[in-house]
Amino acid sequence: MTDLFAPADRFEPLALDRADVSLLRRFDLGLPDTELLAELVADTPWRAERIVVFGREVAQPRLSCWYGDADAHYAYSGLQLAPLAWTARLADLRRRVEAATGEAYNSVLLNYYRDHRDGMGYHSDDEPELGPAPAIASLSLGERRVFSMKPKGATGPAPVKIPLDSGSLLLMRGPTQRHWLHGLAKLARPCGPRLNLTFRRILRPSARNRAPA
Repeated sequence: MTDLFAPADRFEPLALDRADVSLLRRFDLGLPDTELLAELVADTPWRAERIVVFGREVAQPRLSCWYGDADAHYAYSGLQLAPLAWTARLADLRRRVEAATGEAYNSVLLNYYRDHRDGMGYHSDDEPELGPAPAIASLSLGERRVFSMKPKGATGPAPVKIPLDSGSLLLMRGPTQRHWLHGLAKLARPCGPRLNLTFRRILRPSARNRAPA
């Protein structure tokens, strides 16, 4: 469980078995979160992607966009993503996220949840391009939504619910993706928009199966 009295400007570890997950509740964005949200929503060339789920093609219940270094190509659920070049704003956010987490990232996936009808099903970010122990930094803007995590397998403890406020930064690394699923449920009640930026490092083929140090 999170410590309700932990300083908002420090990462607080979450007690999850076989995982390394921590939360920074107040991340330095460089400008007000409402201003950043409006800017990114307006300036991003959003795409409505179709993905393959259990052998069936379906529309993603959100909009997305992929940015990164020129060689940071990514594939998941039948999608092949070629990165757009970093904007000045996203490059600045990457620098800030790298400084806060002590990790290096060469790409970012933006997901735009327009209202309560948008969400993301349970999954793991365990694609070969990310390597065996990826560090994934998830920055939230806009409406507070609940990020859920549950262990892989048919049995296990109940899902862990993590409310993510605007301006918070969630860091998952180490064995987390091997043992846990995560998702963002749709809501029955109306809510405002939420924007999520997940910073990742796409590995070259020679490094993808290398065990972490």
